Amino acid sequence: MSAKPKVAVVTDGTCSITPEQGEGFGLQVVPVYVMFGEQSYLAGVNLDADEFYRLLRANKSLPTTSQPTAQDFINLYTRLEKEADEIVTIVVSDQMSATIKSVEMAMEQYNTLPVHLVNSESVSLGLGLTAIAAARAAADGKDAGQVIQLAENIKQGMNVIFTVETLEYLHKGGRIGGATALLGSALDLKPILYVKDGRIEPLERQRTRKKAVNRLYELVEEYAGSEEIHAAVLHCDIPAEAKEFAEQISAHFNCAELHVMDAGPVIGTHAGPGTLGIVFYKSSAITFQ
Repeated sequence: MSAKPKVAVVTDGTCSITPEQGEGFGLQVVPVYVMFGEQSYLAGVNLDADEFYRLLRANKSLPTTSQPTAQDFINLYTRLEKEADEIVTIVVSDQMSATIKSVEMAMEQYNTLPVHLVNSESVSLGLGLTAIAAARAAADGKDAGQVIQLAENIKQGMNVIFTVETLEYLHKGGRIGGATALLGSALDLKPILYVKDGRIEPLERQRTRKKAVNRLYELVEEYAGSEEIHAAVLHCDIPAEAKEFAEQISAHFNCAELHVMDAGPVIGTHAGPGTLGIVFYKSSAITFQ
C-alpha cells in the first residue's frame, strides 16, 4: 500500500483538462456546465471537444457556460476524505468567472477536512499548468502550505498568450476585458491577447494569421530565452496546426514539459474555433521553503 497523500489538489473545468486527464496528473477536476439551449452538459464528462465543436457549428446562438456549484465541490471534497488530510483548490480568475464564490460557499458548509483556496488569476492551461505543478508537489509529499506557495510563485510568472481567428466569441461572451478597444479596428487584423491581472487584455495585433503565430513564438523567446520552461500549447479545434506549433516550440526551447491540448468547450465558447495559444512559466518558479 502506498502512503496516504497529505494534500489533494482540486481545480475547475476551465483549466482545459478533462476530469479523466486530470486523474493522470493526480489532479481532481470539477467540470463546468455547458448549455446549448435547454440541453445541459458537463464539459469533459458527457461533452467532449469534437462533439462540442459540432454543436457549436450547428447552432445559431452561442452556448452558455456556468461554473460548478458549491454542492459540486462539497461532493468531491467528501469523496476525497478517504485519501487526503487537506485540500488545496485552485480556481479560474475571479475576473472571468464566479467559480471562486462557489468554492467559498462550499468552504462555509463543509468542515470535515481543511480546504485552502487559491485564485490562479488565470484560465485554460494557465490554470491547468499551475494545478499540475501543485498536484505533482502534493504527490511528492509537500504540505498544504508548500503547495499553496508553489501555486502563488507560478502564478506570478505565468504567461498565457494566444491569438484568435475572430474577436466575435470573446465579445459575445463578455470575457473580452480591455480587448474591446480592438473590436472596431481589428476586423481584418489578427489580435494577440494575453492574460494580465486575471483579465484578457490586448497585447498587439498582426496583419495575418501567419504573422500572429510567428509572433507567439517570438514572445516565448523574449520572455524565456534559454531558461528551462514548463509549457503547453492550447488550441480550439485545430489539432494539426497546434501540433506543428508545439514541434517548433519543442525544437527551439528548453522545455521541462510540453503539453498540447484542445482548450475545451468552456474556452471554445468564449474564444472560438481557430484559437491558438502558448502557456508557460520558468522552472525557476518551482521553489519551496
